[in-house]
Amino acid sequence: MAIVSKKLKPGIEIDLTGPQGNAFVLLGLARDLAKRLRYSQEEIDDLMNEMRGSDYEYLVQTFDDHFGLHVTLYR
Repeated sequence: MAIVSKKLKPGIEIDLTGPQGNAFVLLGLARDLAKRLRYSQEEIDDLMNEMRGSDYEYLVQTFDDHFGLHVTLYR
């Protein structure tokens, strides 16, 4: 069993082929989730820079690495 923040919506699902799969939407959600998971401002800034640092596939992979326990991504 995992202990997770009550502030997170259980079962967040994102269809990467739809409008929620847009890079800007993923960046915004990543920022919101990072705040809810109590990342420091420096950690949030580093995450945003890492996600913006390459192409869309890298952005999605980085998002999944950080938030894969909380968010299900569909292709």
